[in-house]
Amino acid sequence: MVRLDSVRRSLRAQTYAIQRLQSALFNFQSLLLVILLLICTCTYVRAVAPRLIDRNKEGFLGLFWMSARIGERLSPYVALACVAMAITLLVQ
Repeated sequence: MVRLDSVRRSLRAQTYAIQRLQSALFNFQSLLLVILLLICTCTYVRAVAPRLIDRNKEGFLGLFWMSARIGERLSPYVALACVAMAITLLVQ
């Protein structure tokens, strides 16, 4: 009986995590936040370890390379977008 309760709790936690992820994808502000975090993270990783990002320029992992390029080339605009997002999150 104890094992069944722990499985139920684990399943509830996983379901909650999936619902939070789905809500981040369907909420426009959360989607923008995820995209900004992806761009900033990929740009930082490419600055620290360029070979990690540069070896995958095509396919699904090419998305990280493209995000790093956007962060490098449009860094003032990305920075402004991050500041604007921070202000909107603090105001809410």
